[in-house]
Amino acid sequence: MDQPAPASGLSQPFAEAPAPGEGIEVAPGILWLRLPLPMALDHVNVYALEDGDGWTLIDTGLKSRKTKAIWEDIFAGPLGGRPVRRVVVTHHHPDHIGLAGWFQARGAELVTTRTAWLFARMLTLDEQALPLPESIAFWRAAGMDEALLDRRAGERPFNFADVVEPMPLGFTRIAEGGHISMGRRDWRVRIGNGHAPEQATFWSVDGEIVIGGDQLLPGISPNLGVYATEPLADPVADWLDSCRAFQTHATDRQLVLPGHKLPFRGLPFRLNQMIDNHEGALARLLAHIDRPRTAIECFAPLYKREIGEGEYGLALVEAVAHLNHLWKAGRVIKVRDEGGVDRWQAARNPAI
Repeated sequence: MDQPAPASGLSQPFAEAPAPGEGIEVAPGILWLRLPLPMALDHVNVYALEDGDGWTLIDTGLKSRKTKAIWEDIFAGPLGGRPVRRVVVTHHHPDHIGLAGWFQARGAELVTTRTAWLFARMLTLDEQALPLPESIAFWRAAGMDEALLDRRAGERPFNFADVVEPMPLGFTRIAEGGHISMGRRDWRVRIGNGHAPEQATFWSVDGEIVIGGDQLLPGISPNLGVYATEPLADPVADWLDSCRAFQTHATDRQLVLPGHKLPFRGLPFRLNQMIDNHEGALARLLAHIDRPRTAIECFAPLYKREIGEGEYGLALVEAVAHLNHLWKAGRVIKVRDEGGVDRWQAARNPAI
């Protein structure tokens, strides 16, 4: 039997993840399932909670033929042929909400935050054959190389509609401080921000389990990105505020069921670690911009490794997010040149 996490770290009571189509019972009435993703982070965790003669799902995976085929195996296997009556979505990102509409078409109720539903439905309806001018201007401002900018301007951009099932009208809203019953337990809804607006986490009233989505992950930090839709946003502040708010509710006793990687104990340590990681990144970034730099030129201090083309887009939006945070705190200045490129410099030496 696993022990509570020591004060200095995490413990992970499950050494191996379930294979596609299989499930692991992590607590009475709660199954851990895993679905593949076609990216560097190659999986998403979903959870099935037993509710009488049916199931409540937490998140769904991407829309794809492969994912739907795995779900059919799950229906016949771990779920024992009992219906999915409710889908609870933690946040609007495609790997979490991608098949919500598919489950709704099969009779399931969709439960999520208002912001998650609005974002997901809006983005599935906003299909683009080519990047919008605002997106191109945003990439240029970040310092994207002109050759790459020209190439991306002629390519189909990422579209939610490609990986998220159409979402019909109708959902049930959850919000901060609300309660929900699922999997033989009562849960308190606590909302986090930063990685996604109004992301739902679920804290069992008995103090045993937390369902963390992407807000509470072991070993990796979720992307905190700024996009052309809200170019002056400060998701880093939202993230740090959320981590600090969760600290008042976290205990070493809780088993955290994350959206990626392995379930863990030691949430107080992990929250401290996540705060320290971003504060360290901000300190490195501030030291790096002792002279004018573009967001692209800030990859090295933030990531401390080479960024490949597959990671480039997420690295860009996270670099802008950290620069925005310093700028809003009055610690850097920003100047846009005649070519539309932003350059940032520490405020202690404001001449650019």
